[in-house]
Amino acid sequence: MLDLNNLLHFSHVHCLAICSVLVPLNLLATLQTLILIGLNRPLPLIVGTTAIASTAAMIMVLHVLSWFVIGVVMLPTFILLALGTVCLSINGWAVSHPQSLKKLIEQVTHWGKRSLQLVFQGVGA
Repeated sequence: MLDLNNLLHFSHVHCLAICSVLVPLNLLATLQTLILIGLNRPLPLIVGTTAIASTAAMIMVLHVLSWFVIGVVMLPTFILLALGTVCLSINGWAVSHPQSLKKLIEQVTHWGKRSLQLVFQGVGA
């Protein structure tokens, strides 16, 4: 049987290691989801990637909630909770409405390309 006290103790003792793994994993896995959506890959591949990314994000959210249970309310806990929530939201969006997310990615990349063109035109002028 899973003992909640031992799990919370593990989460608190190994916080630095947990966060040093989960933060890059969340960012990279969610970025991978966005790349696959942008490249118009098949939905089963996207679902597999979002499953991994969502699992990592959910573990981070649960880890942060374990700190709230003992009353640790600091800026890093809110930042990590926001990161986990944003990653969960993006991955949920990728599975439920991939076409609208693809449109947003296309608009952002178009805006970025246009901004870079304007910057380099100003440099060469």
